[in-house]
Amino acid sequence: METKLTLRLKKKVIDQAKKYANDHETSLSKLIENYLSAITHEPETSENISPLVKSLSGIIHVTSSEDLKEKYHKHINEKYL
Repeated sequence: METKLTLRLKKKVIDQAKKYANDHETSLSKLIENYLSAITHEPETSENISPLVKSLSGIIHVTSSEDLKEKYHKHINEKYL
């Protein structure tokens, strides 16, 4: 089912979007529909994740990769030096 939508945009943006749509042989409506569909689409996962793994995801919080590298180097230095 298609529904009408009214948007308020700057004239310059509309003109540029119309030119872009024309250059790509599509309508402005289809262009906006495709964009909104793309940003609201939830990616499908092909992998089946068990409930246990889902419940554990997000438990470990890492602040940055630099912290991990620093901790790793410190561990190696303590272990071998």
